[in-house]
Amino acid sequence: MINYSKFKLQNGLTVIHHLDESTKLCVLNVLYNVGSKHENPEKTGFAHLFEHLMFGGSANVTDFDGELQKAGGESNAFTSNDLTNYYLTLPANNIETGFWLESDRMLGLNLDQEKLDIQRSVVIEEYKERYLNQPYGDIWLKVLPLAYKVHPYSWPTIGKELSHIEGATIEDVKEFFGRFYCPNNAILAVSGNISFDDCKRLCEKWFADIPQRQFNPVTILKEPKQLAPRQETVYADVPLDAIVKAYHIPARTDGAFYSLDFISDLLGAGKSSRFFNELVKKQNLFSELDVYISGDVEEGLLVIEGRLTKCVNMLDAEKSILNELERFKLEGVSADELQKVKNKTETNIRFNNMTALSKAMKLSYCELLGNIELANTEAEDYLAVSAEDIALSATTLLIENNCSTLYYYSKQK
Repeated sequence: MINYSKFKLQNGLTVIHHLDESTKLCVLNVLYNVGSKHENPEKTGFAHLFEHLMFGGSANVTDFDGELQKAGGESNAFTSNDLTNYYLTLPANNIETGFWLESDRMLGLNLDQEKLDIQRSVVIEEYKERYLNQPYGDIWLKVLPLAYKVHPYSWPTIGKELSHIEGATIEDVKEFFGRFYCPNNAILAVSGNISFDDCKRLCEKWFADIPQRQFNPVTILKEPKQLAPRQETVYADVPLDAIVKAYHIPARTDGAFYSLDFISDLLGAGKSSRFFNELVKKQNLFSELDVYISGDVEEGLLVIEGRLTKCVNMLDAEKSILNELERFKLEGVSADELQKVKNKTETNIRFNNMTALSKAMKLSYCELLGNIELANTEAEDYLAVSAEDIALSATTLLIENNCSTLYYYSKQK
């Protein structure tokens, strides 16, 4: 059980407090409700770009990392389709330094052309290294627009195309910051060895004077139901053929999410999974084969991704996947299989709730989802999944009319 208190400042900043006296540390986790899905389709990659810009100096702090390190702290951040999350850890007796640093960059970034040029170059090199110059790196640049036709999940967080980041201007980034980086678009979670009274006092001292901003929420179009199979074939300079099959699944807050998470584990997570034992180990059709869910806030994807063994025919490999899916639907999941995946999931949840940082992140994320109590009920929600729930999700969603398939052929044959 994660005990917490919650309050909101006059400027709209939501604050969550969790006391953990077993640690000598304290965590500040600032979640901004801006991810790649909030971007202009003609100017993508900005949410991720800001993950870099936010460490480049703010209104009254020229060196964020330097000031944090002087106080014995460390920090990091990540961007997703749905959010951008910044977190720092400090000794509890130095936590006011964290409040100062986070409030100052929420108040205003020190944005100038030189800083933009530096961070834009970093992101451009990251784009080239991870997506353009790495074998199989462009798979998601192909799969996402195949699976999504109107929803902004159709591009990765780093951006739809390199030219969007290359063309980012100082006016563009200032407008993006002004629109999304404000207290009424943020959730601050404070976790660790700090009392509620001290937390509230420091929040009032450092964040209360930051003005809220009025902005029109981004309209996110709902993806229409897919009614027919979609395929795309590409050829690339890679050593082995690969296949990706992406099935639409319900949103994170939908009850079916938990059964689909279990399905992904049962089919393709690790060496005890069905796909590994049958298609990798026994039939030797794939050198590797994984199944996972995207875990997005809105309707996401269950993905089957595999690299074929040399000389295996692509259509034969795909047929083997479909056969295993049909066998799974026909046979269902055994009581032992279901209990095993439940035990694993519960253990992971309990273990991940041990640190002040993980608890701050979870509380922030569940608040974003609209139900902070999910932080405490998640394990029970998973444990409540039945074999019938799994069968229903598999038979209704893991069908070809709901699937987008990328055939990724090697040119090296």
